[in-house]
Amino acid sequence: MEDVVAHCLLTRTRTISRVITSIYDSELRPHGLTSSQFSLLVRIARMKGASRADLARASHQERSTSTRNLQVVLNEGWAEEVTPDSGRSRPILISPAGRALLHAAGPAWRAAQAKARRLLGEEGAASLVSVADSLPPE
Repeated sequence: MEDVVAHCLLTRTRTISRVITSIYDSELRPHGLTSSQFSLLVRIARMKGASRADLARASHQERSTSTRNLQVVLNEGWAEEVTPDSGRSRPILISPAGRALLHAAGPAWRAAQAKARRLLGEEGAASLVSVADSLPPE
């Protein structure tokens, strides 16, 4: 048990995740957004017409979790599911309201980013980015 307490990467990364998430959630709350919704909106804007499955893979989430988060974003009108002329895939696009929300929430995201960087230190923040960038795409 002491080995788990002292060395468990799962326990440590989940603790870090909860602390960092709470920083972003706190800053984004005045905009009616959670950190998960903000991240999803950024991903939708960046991917320009990704399917539900593509969005789930890009975020390393189970499709059911991704769909649940996406449904809130769609219901709020921050993104739209486009009905294609042919084929089964229905791309998700950011809506004008979603783009405006991302723009309005930008300063809150920057404040959260600064708080998280102060907490982690520059070396810790750089290490997190490096590890995240080295993860396999799916």
